[in-house]
Amino acid sequence: MNESGTGTAPTPVEERLRSALAARAHSVGPADLRPLRPPTAARSRRVLLRRAVVGALVLAAVAALVFFTVRDGTSHPVEPARVPRPRIGTPSPVPSAVTPSTAEPSPSAPHP
Repeated sequence: MNESGTGTAPTPVEERLRSALAARAHSVGPADLRPLRPPTAARSRRVLLRRAVVGALVLAAVAALVFFTVRDGTSHPVEPARVPRPRIGTPSPVPSAVTPSTAEPSPSAPHP
């Protein structure tokens, strides 16, 4: 088996890549690495600023949602639906018989 554990022989490209990566890894020493430093205050300011901006955007989105939801609604609540029931009470008066008018047309009206 080879180093990758596949059981097949490595290809020439794979061997060249492995040797190049190993050479590069051995060429880096402690002098090439930068020293460790604790986080600076500028970084914490950036985090606070980012959180404030995200909070303001979330607040604006909620305000827009409330505004558009309330704006389309009515100003008073809608009454609940009721089951229709026949009215019990005094009956409506019977309409009087309509008599046709036999009045003559007025003189100011044009005749056809």
